[in-house]
Amino acid sequence: MYLCFMRYKITLSYDGSAFCGWQIQPDAPSVQACLEKGLSTLLGGQTAVTGAGRTDTAVNAFSYVAHFDTVEPVADCTELARRLNALMPASVAIHSVGPAGEEFHARFDALRREYTYFLHRVKDPFIAGHSYFYGYPSLDFEAMNRAAAALLGRHDFSCFEKTGADSKTSVCTVYEAGWHSYEPSLNTICSGSGAPSGQYWYFRIAADRFLRNMVRAVVGTLLEIGRGKRDEGCIAGIVGPVLDEPAAAGAAARPTAKVSRRSLAGESVPGHALFLSGVFYPED
Repeated sequence: MYLCFMRYKITLSYDGSAFCGWQIQPDAPSVQACLEKGLSTLLGGQTAVTGAGRTDTAVNAFSYVAHFDTVEPVADCTELARRLNALMPASVAIHSVGPAGEEFHARFDALRREYTYFLHRVKDPFIAGHSYFYGYPSLDFEAMNRAAAALLGRHDFSCFEKTGADSKTSVCTVYEAGWHSYEPSLNTICSGSGAPSGQYWYFRIAADRFLRNMVRAVVGTLLEIGRGKRDEGCIAGIVGPVLDEPAAAGAAARPTAKVSRRSLAGESVPGHALFLSGVFYPED
């Protein structure tokens, strides 16, 4: 006898400071465990949740996507979202719950993921929890953006991957990478001015997939370039060639080499300023 399951999609945001990351870990609080506990309580049975991907300890997420299955259909998705929100801690916000196609998969169907890293150049008590204070007097963002251009395209990014990671391949395709100046809304409102001061920046990078620690290592390397500790051309030299491309038309593909090259890149920046800021699917 086969049970018929119905699949539902959840969109949520979370502050990662109180969690070991998205994925369930033994003896450590995770967003996945928090969500599964709430859904299991409301739906009257153990409910597993599958997310769009892992986020590390302290890393945040905006409009994160997950899915779960039920045997009995959800009578009112809006009411379920409201009740689930009431069970969540203040650090987790449920935006919506809705039916999804039975073949929908929050992780494997995602075509593009986007991360945003926030950085401020002046001491600011109001954003310190979600932005990295980097007070070095001189930082060349133009050089950092020229260097970031070398990240675009399909490369082996093992130089930015956490040592000991279990990914089958380190090849990713990066679609966007660059620094942008912005002004925090609180500062804009209180000062009465909307003109950016040049003291607040974010780095945005989008790709088909990301490796563990990849974004934090990329940002750390770019900051070393901005300080003049590295030449802006170094990125092109440390991202590896793609070894799984056919040698010629019709030739068999070669396996991607997994060699630790992490020491070639700069130090990783703290995780509290990093946001998984978008997950995009074919319908998007």
